Amino acid sequence: MELAFFIGLLSALHCFGMCGGIVGALTMSLHPDKRQDVSALIKYTTAYNLGRLLSYGVAGIIVGVFGQTIVMLIPEFGGMLLRPFFLIFVILLGFYIGGWLPKLALIENLGQPVWKILQPIGVKYLPVQKIQHAFFFGVIWGWLPCGLVYYALIMAFAQHGIIESGLFMLAFGLGTFVPMLMAGVLVGKLVTLQRSKNLKRFNAVALILIGVFGLILLLFPEIRDSFQFR
Repeated sequence: MELAFFIGLLSALHCFGMCGGIVGALTMSLHPDKRQDVSALIKYTTAYNLGRLLSYGVAGIIVGVFGQTIVMLIPEFGGMLLRPFFLIFVILLGFYIGGWLPKLALIENLGQPVWKILQPIGVKYLPVQKIQHAFFFGVIWGWLPCGLVYYALIMAFAQHGIIESGLFMLAFGLGTFVPMLMAGVLVGKLVTLQRSKNLKRFNAVALILIGVFGLILLLFPEIRDSFQFR
């Protein structure tokens, strides 16, 4: 689960680009008294994100059910393929965040049918006036078509258990929690960080290296043993 949190943290810049504008718009739609009160602003932004995390956890459980069904039908998939499958998608996520393989972004089309159903529901909570409305909007927001989330869901699919899949997505969401909280509180002040191509590339390369290193350890047990990874 630590890796899921780390993946979410490394994806912060993508979150700023994908959802920073949404959080900013939500923040600016609040009553000026609430918007200028830092404690109130933190409460509303936290509510958005808690709702989003709940949706991530539910989505993780759903893909976990599919994953475990396949494992039961094809035991070899669980025993031999889940780990490399997971690591390959860590690498692909790195290329996606780096923008080096544009076609990887096509995965975002997968959630469009669901989003067309949920978006009108989310609009009913705008402009947000109450904490509970912020939470429920966050629940809808969690299903926004996002390649980053979909790659994380594929990794969650490769976990060894339904609960593990849900916890993986929660840990991933927690990794994005603080960056998105900052995006809500520091509206308009994160543009420079968001546009930092070098930082984005560093995060992308870090993910690729994690995946490659994991595959090397998986494929070459003698190297793994030399590092005393048991």
